[in-house]
Amino acid sequence: MCVGKSVKFVLAAMLFAASCASAQAADLLKPYVLAATTTTGTVASVTDEVKAKLTGAGFKIVGSYSPFDGANVIVVTNDVLLKAAASSDRGGYLAPERVTITKQYGNGKGVAFNPANADIQVAFTNPVYWAAAYRVTADVSAVKAALVAALGDKQEYGSFYDYKNGISAGDLKDYRYMIFMEEFTDPSDLGSFADHGAAVKAVEAGLAAHAGGTSEVYRIDIPGTQETVFGVALTQGCSADAHIMKAVDMGPLHNTGYAPYEILVDGKHAEALYARFRIAISYLGLPMVSNPTGGTFMDIMCAPHAIAHALTAAAGKK
Repeated sequence: MCVGKSVKFVLAAMLFAASCASAQAADLLKPYVLAATTTTGTVASVTDEVKAKLTGAGFKIVGSYSPFDGANVIVVTNDVLLKAAASSDRGGYLAPERVTITKQYGNGKGVAFNPANADIQVAFTNPVYWAAAYRVTADVSAVKAALVAALGDKQEYGSFYDYKNGISAGDLKDYRYMIFMEEFTDPSDLGSFADHGAAVKAVEAGLAAHAGGTSEVYRIDIPGTQETVFGVALTQGCSADAHIMKAVDMGPLHNTGYAPYEILVDGKHAEALYARFRIAISYLGLPMVSNPTGGTFMDIMCAPHAIAHALTAAAGKK
């Protein structure tokens, strides 16, 4: 049977549209990669295994942190990340890669599982996603490939509702949660100092004193720049990492890679990403007021101000 030209044209158009949709879906990004799950061992034993795999893959472990029982965060970097961070203004935020080991837990809002047989989830922050969020154009796909080779790759996750399929790099570059809210270029000003060295010392002193309920998880100096990024554990009140994660987690895959928060010393200035941006890119698509399977931004309304207050205290300012 012969097929008319018009029918051939329609079929070709349909195939083209399908291929475009597939390509677009492949280009969409999510903040986290679930590497593997296991029901054997403990969080501590799996953490030790993951650390060995990371160092074997050439990553440098710069810090670790347990924001709550059953969750560990390992922070690593490598030469590719450091070079990418140095290539962009305020790119220091990209230097740390967060690898997480989390015992699955319920959030009390419809996420069901058997606690006696809960998965231990190994995941990592997707470096390609975070590079776009931090407006770093350098190619960090090799970092993702190295993490996948070392730890595994089950699926990308961490975006919900309007962003359930992910977000394009272009949209992420200019992302803000809602109109008039902060974006990457609207950080909290934590203070200015005499020079870069003085700023770094002030932040180190504040974190050592646990000002504002903070403590240091890591410090990374970006080679060839006057940028130093600190990983900050937040443990007090509404700014606490555990409070925020338990309030807005939408499971069953956990966004533990939200923590730790960062302070960036850029030249003689100290800054931090404002929480309405930093939390929003960590929980992409988090609803404002209604969510049957997890928290909402209304559940953590006090967090942005509390985080800014805690980090300003850590920098030694009021």
